Amino acid sequence: MHIPDGFLDPITIVLTYAVFAGYLVFAISKIRNNLSSERMSLIAVLAAGIFAAQMLNWPIPGGTSLHFVGGALAGILLGPYLGFLTMFLVLFVQCIVFHDGGITALGANTLNMAIINVLVGYYLYLIVLKLIKNDVKIARVIGSFLGDG
Repeated sequence: MHIPDGFLDPITIVLTYAVFAGYLVFAISKIRNNLSSERMSLIAVLAAGIFAAQMLNWPIPGGTSLHFVGGALAGILLGPYLGFLTMFLVLFVQCIVFHDGGITALGANTLNMAIINVLVGYYLYLIVLKLIKNDVKIARVIGSFLGDG
């Protein structure tokens, strides 16, 4: 769920933007030489699919709603750094075009859905994959489910 504009105090906004910016620089340094045209196409298609899935909202008590988060899926399919970049693109478009979240909360939303969610889903997938002796389907389901939880 996106954190709305005006919800966070200024210190949290600055701290989450600092973590986001630091991770962005780190991720770009990791993927700089490994970005082919096929990977860029996969990023674009996956971002569009995740964007469409995240636009489906269900109301929950308390006057808010929930939606799918594709961070674990992006991490499992693309790895932690390209998965982060994919999710950041989705969140940025949602923030700028649809005002989902907001510009002051973009750092926190990116931290929650593009960094933590992608890393947790990806590493849970790898752990489960080793534990159940390379059953990729089960590892993907468990990693995605627990990563998005």
